[in-house]
Amino acid sequence: MPTSAKLLAELKLLHPLLIDLSLGRVERLLAKLGNPHHRLPPVVHVAGTNGKGSVTAYLKAILEAAGARVHVYTSPHLVRFHERIALAGPDGRAAPIGEEQLVDVLTRAQALNGADDVTQFEITTAAAFLAFAENPADVLLLEVGLGGRLDATNVVEKPVLDVIMPISLDHSDKLGSTLEQITAEKAGILRPGVPAVISQQEPVAEDVIRAVALRQGAPLSMWGEHFDAYEQRGRLVVQLEDLLLDLPLPALVGSHQITNAGTAVAAALRLAEALPHLDIGEQAIEQGLLNVRWPARMQRLDAGPLPSMLGAHAELWLDGGHNPAAGRALAQTLADLEERSPKPLHLVVGMMGLKDAANFLAPFRGLAAHVVTVPIPGAHEATFTPEALAEVAREVGLRAESATDVITALKRTDAEAPGQKRILICGSLYLAGHVLGLQEGVEPQSN
Repeated sequence: MPTSAKLLAELKLLHPLLIDLSLGRVERLLAKLGNPHHRLPPVVHVAGTNGKGSVTAYLKAILEAAGARVHVYTSPHLVRFHERIALAGPDGRAAPIGEEQLVDVLTRAQALNGADDVTQFEITTAAAFLAFAENPADVLLLEVGLGGRLDATNVVEKPVLDVIMPISLDHSDKLGSTLEQITAEKAGILRPGVPAVISQQEPVAEDVIRAVALRQGAPLSMWGEHFDAYEQRGRLVVQLEDLLLDLPLPALVGSHQITNAGTAVAAALRLAEALPHLDIGEQAIEQGLLNVRWPARMQRLDAGPLPSMLGAHAELWLDGGHNPAAGRALAQTLADLEERSPKPLHLVVGMMGLKDAANFLAPFRGLAAHVVTVPIPGAHEATFTPEALAEVAREVGLRAESATDVITALKRTDAEAPGQKRILICGSLYLAGHVLGLQEGVEPQSN
């Protein structure tokens, strides 16, 4: 029997481009597979630039605390491709698809596709829909891969709820060079009559979303108009039109998680209206906020091979943020940590070549004492060389040098700054996956 790794490598050869936004190819393949996307559990479709994964993780935790069975589709993966397709399990918890079942759905999709033109993301999305359709669940949390309007996930015709997280400039080579263009693509998931929860947005993005929703006839719940969230006295307060919830702070770290968690709470309450048989109440929301887990989002690495290389007074953190908005959010989170527990901050950074490295790094000026730039092993497209990225860091006012790999960077940082310090590895989800692979002693599967 072939392995999933072998099948995925073969599927990459079916189309010359890694990303080629279109719905025609995936619709053709889904028809050959018997249209499994018409047999899915109720779908919550999630788009946006930053916070998609976090809000999906919150909703999963809240729904599971309510006793619901939840499927989850996310991308990219960090260590193993299986992470992208999480299936509701008999214990009431979603878990990554097993190797045998993944091989089965990939093989069937490959056989029916034949030699037809299709991207790997499109054919694996079709395979995921097979798995989701053939395993019982109460809800499918479906995260957009890229954009929205022409993303392979947008073949789902009638989600029960849409969620759009904060939108900022990213993937400009695929989605457009302006925030208006990018927002129009991401708002392409809005459907007639399907309620949508819209997280905090820049004014220009909010205007585009409202215009698209008006054309589509999609009812909106808008941040700042229909709901809001803020931290008060160490609690998360979520204000809705007719309800005020006093909740525990979410388990995920960072001031930006107030926005993500508040949006998730608003979405969960809208979902409770759409699916009244699910017991999504305040208790489930509280448990979900406390139980949520989402790797590589301000994740503290306090055990394992990498932390053990450092001195006893070093903190090691990992985050996959990679665009200017994520850089600002990360810098604010680190500034908040510095205020509560002062320690010199050191960055280990690797980034993909098309990212806006200067505006990602600029918010750390005056905050980070030192930056070491590294390559990203196994990246699927061109990355910044460590030398070029270090030069960008120096241009925005950071003290920076390059290293050949993450382990060398950590050792150099530890030697240069003995004693108390806070180290953040950041700049790319692919780098985060590499780091988690080092922690687990495995070679991450390529995206």
